[in-house]
Amino acid sequence: MGYELPPLPYDYTALEPSISKNTLEFHHDKHHAAYVSKYNDAVKGTDLDSKPIEEVIKTIAGNPEKQGLFNNAAQAWNHSFYWQCMKPSGGGTPTGDLAKKIDADFGSFEKFAAAFKAAGATQFGSGWAWLVKEGDSLKVTKTLNAENPLTRGQIPLLTMDVWEHAYYLDYQNKRPAYIDDFLSKLVNWDFVAKNFANA
Repeated sequence: MGYELPPLPYDYTALEPSISKNTLEFHHDKHHAAYVSKYNDAVKGTDLDSKPIEEVIKTIAGNPEKQGLFNNAAQAWNHSFYWQCMKPSGGGTPTGDLAKKIDADFGSFEKFAAAFKAAGATQFGSGWAWLVKEGDSLKVTKTLNAENPLTRGQIPLLTMDVWEHAYYLDYQNKRPAYIDDFLSKLVNWDFVAKNFANA
C-alpha cells in the first residue's frame, strides 16, 4: 500500500523570503522523501504495510527493536503535518473558537506565542515544538528527534520543525529568528483551526 510523499501545498518560492526555495527543495525533496522511502521499504511485505501510518507510529512507539522504523514513520508523518502548518502570507493571530480557547488556556495569544517560541528555542538539538489538545486543554510541548504527540495521547494542532535542516540555509545558527518568522509570517491558522474543530 505504501505511504506517499505528499506534494508541498504551495510553490517552492511561496514562503520566500522567510523560507527559501533552496531550503524547501532540500527539506521536502531530499529529507522528507528519504523518510518516506525508508519507511515504505521497512514495512513492505509486513503486517504493518496495510495500516495507517498513525497507527504504526502508536503501535511501535517505545519498542527499542523498532526504533529505526519509528524514526522514519514519525518523521514522515511529522513533515507531512508541518508543511500544512505554513502558508504564504501566513502568521498573525487566529480567530474564532481557536482564538478564544488560546486566550482561555494561555491567558492571551501573546502568552501562547511566548510559550511556543520558548519550546522551539529550548529544544536541545533536533526536534519539534507543538500546540496540542490534551483532554479539554490546549498545551505547548516539545519533542526530541522524531517523537510526536500521537504517542502521548495528544492531538497535534500545530508544529514547527526545529531540526537544523529546516532553517540553517536561511538563518544559519539564528534559530530564534526562524521561530519569530514562523509565528509572525508563516503559520496557517486556518489549518490549525480545522484541526482544533476536528479534535
